[in-house]
Amino acid sequence: MTSHMAGNQAGKNQQRRGAQARVRAVQPDPGGVLRAAYLLALGFVLVLLLALPLRVEAGAIVKSHGFAEFGALKYPEGFAHFDYVNPEAPKGGELSISAVGTFDSMNPYTRKGRGGALASEHFESLMIESYDEPGSYYGLIAESLEFPLTQDWVIFNLRPEARFSDGSPVTADDVVFSHNILLDQGLQSYAEAVRKRIPKAEALGPYQVKFYFSPDFPRRAMITQVAGTPVFSKAWFEADPENRRLDEPRLDPGIGSGPYLLDKAEINQRITYRRNPDYWGKDLNVNIGRHNYDSIRVEYFGDAIAAMEGFKAGVYTVRPENNSKSWATAYDFDAVANGDVIKDEIPNGNVPAASGFVMNLLRPQFQDIRVREAVQLAFNFEWTNESLQYGLFRHRSSFWQDSDLEAKGLPQGRELEVLTALGDQIDPGLLTSEPVMAHASKPKRPNDRSNLRRAMKLLDEAGWEVNSDGMRQNAAGELLKIEFLLDSPTLERIVSPYVSNLQAMGIDAVLNRVDYAQYTSRRREKDFDMVSFAYRKSLEPSTGLYQQFGAEAHEYSVFNPAGLADPAVDALIDNIVDAKTQDVLYSNTRALDRVLRAKRFMVPTWYLDVSWIAYWKQYAYPENLPPYSTGLLDLWWVDADREAALKASGALR
Repeated sequence: MTSHMAGNQAGKNQQRRGAQARVRAVQPDPGGVLRAAYLLALGFVLVLLLALPLRVEAGAIVKSHGFAEFGALKYPEGFAHFDYVNPEAPKGGELSISAVGTFDSMNPYTRKGRGGALASEHFESLMIESYDEPGSYYGLIAESLEFPLTQDWVIFNLRPEARFSDGSPVTADDVVFSHNILLDQGLQSYAEAVRKRIPKAEALGPYQVKFYFSPDFPRRAMITQVAGTPVFSKAWFEADPENRRLDEPRLDPGIGSGPYLLDKAEINQRITYRRNPDYWGKDLNVNIGRHNYDSIRVEYFGDAIAAMEGFKAGVYTVRPENNSKSWATAYDFDAVANGDVIKDEIPNGNVPAASGFVMNLLRPQFQDIRVREAVQLAFNFEWTNESLQYGLFRHRSSFWQDSDLEAKGLPQGRELEVLTALGDQIDPGLLTSEPVMAHASKPKRPNDRSNLRRAMKLLDEAGWEVNSDGMRQNAAGELLKIEFLLDSPTLERIVSPYVSNLQAMGIDAVLNRVDYAQYTSRRREKDFDMVSFAYRKSLEPSTGLYQQFGAEAHEYSVFNPAGLADPAVDALIDNIVDAKTQDVLYSNTRALDRVLRAKRFMVPTWYLDVSWIAYWKQYAYPENLPPYSTGLLDLWWVDADREAALKASGALR
């Protein structure tokens, strides 16, 4: 296997086309009706099982080495390794990356403070997701699983050889304990949702655990949810229950079963992880060609400028970039010019994160949709992109941008039926109109006057009139106030012109940049008017939508910053999670996309279909990187000869 570096542009273009084709590969059937699909679902599954590499025993109990939410697993039982790895990748060297900000805990699940970067890497789950087939999972701690066609429950058969880093076995009791402690001490939004949907976890034996799913909720994604639960050591927690809580910050991360151990955590300076030489799973087929570094180091910096200078100096050697100004202007140093540092663009086949500026719907000033639309109109993407972001981004409209899940044109077929079934829970105009699109602006100046005039008219109609001081106030004399909360100086230059446009309309708008700890606390408490946020999206959405948009956790979920609570949204999420076919999943997701966009609680901003990564040239990665991960942490490796050459030349220490 050869390494693939940045210069092979033809290969990259071919890979990008392949990734994009995979995203768009399955077109849903626009015909049919929801009830018919549901009634035929069981028959569909029976037919599907004939094509799956599974074993079906009497009583229709499925046994398998993996699980696919839809369709057949790509990799058969006993497969040698994933196609996208280099099975001969050398082990050794160090990955060094950066983080901006602070941390005060190595417990990634704490409800207080800020966890250190990569702190969750200690812990493994029962199964892991494949990077080249969405919605497919293969056994890690669990060697197999069993479940009925109805998916009322699932049994995982654990690998007896699985070990925590102290050498103790990973047992079914540990899995049950992990599930329960996440309910008792984990994030409230997670715990409240899971408690109702997964009422019981039970150890059937030392290496067999069973999860029961409630009949009152959709069950499509329950198996993947429990399969992805981190597994903790019950004995470690119970040895000192007062000081070893999941919801409290601590510098001791505890023991996990993963390939890396914490070596040293220096508060707000650096974190170093080292390979566990006794890692139990290094020879598993799902791990071949992965976890190739001897150590991983995270260097902390006070701001993005200092972090960039650290990269130039070789203090750390890999830099995923998310700042367009830096990508366009900051890589003009000698190491880039002479090829010691590579600027790479890696195709990304994932659904782009739905990024933008979110309004807190729990605030009274955002209750009127006309106010929310006016706030949207004040943002000028075209000017921002051309003047501040070097024209590198594209404007986002959809929550599932550029995928088959994106709502387009007039609703038709099953999507129309789904929307019609919602009745008076939605605006009837959704049935006869195209989805809300991000508004266009004139790029010559930061304030598009025509859009601002439209916005001010909407504010007038909403009862926010201009007083003698030029400020917007309502009939009660209250000013229309909006505080934009930030913790990033990089984003501040982007948001400042937007806040100026809000002020030009008579809104008492302020930008408040606070320290990282205060920002984290206020975000958790929903103590803000507007924040920048990115909703992570997938090609097979499921239970995560409840935390992002569901009413059940809208007042406290950190993943639902808008505080959105809407019966139509809840109904569509139920349909998505309960989908038995891809057609049903797609049509309901497109309907949800249409409804969310019409709520106007978010100012859509920008997205990319590539990942920007700069790195010193001692690193290499497989030629056939998968479409759904860059593989930086687990697929790349250090080329010892290149590293030695860099050090010999004095380019690196």
